[in-house]
Amino acid sequence: MLSDYLPIVVLAALAAIFAVASLVASSLLGPRKPNPVKLMAYESGNDPIRLPRGQRFSVKFYVVAMLFIIFDIETIFLFPWAIAFRQLGLFGLVEMAIFIGLVFVAYVYVWKKGGLDWAGSAVTPVETDDEIRDELGVGRIRSAGRGPDGSPGGSPRTPEEAARAR
Repeated sequence: MLSDYLPIVVLAALAAIFAVASLVASSLLGPRKPNPVKLMAYESGNDPIRLPRGQRFSVKFYVVAMLFIIFDIETIFLFPWAIAFRQLGLFGLVEMAIFIGLVFVAYVYVWKKGGLDWAGSAVTPVETDDEIRDELGVGRIRSAGRGPDGSPGGSPRTPEEAARAR
């Protein structure tokens, strides 16, 4: 009777050994070059800086994450149906078509209400990334092929900026 559980115990032991070995190898072999930008906190695509008093942090990102989880869980219901599809026959097909139709209607409703757009409604923080980097004493990050003002090719955007750059 206990021999029936031996494969499960072996698999659990191998999983634990692999997890510990991966952590040890990563800590021993991984690069160690910390800098202030890498050590800055980063939270789910939002800059972790304080907002002015009275402004609330936008929770749109978390709403989208919860919606993803809900729709993801609803799609998990397709697997048991797919396994038992032949036994369910036409009744199972109609029931699943109704279920998928309801999920699709809910998805369209959330989409039309703007529940999937979290980027447009974010609160703009007072400090910019460049101001934070200046406080930390870290240089500003610029993409390759861009000038000091962010324009392509390093050329200023306006004639006034071109005059100042000379």
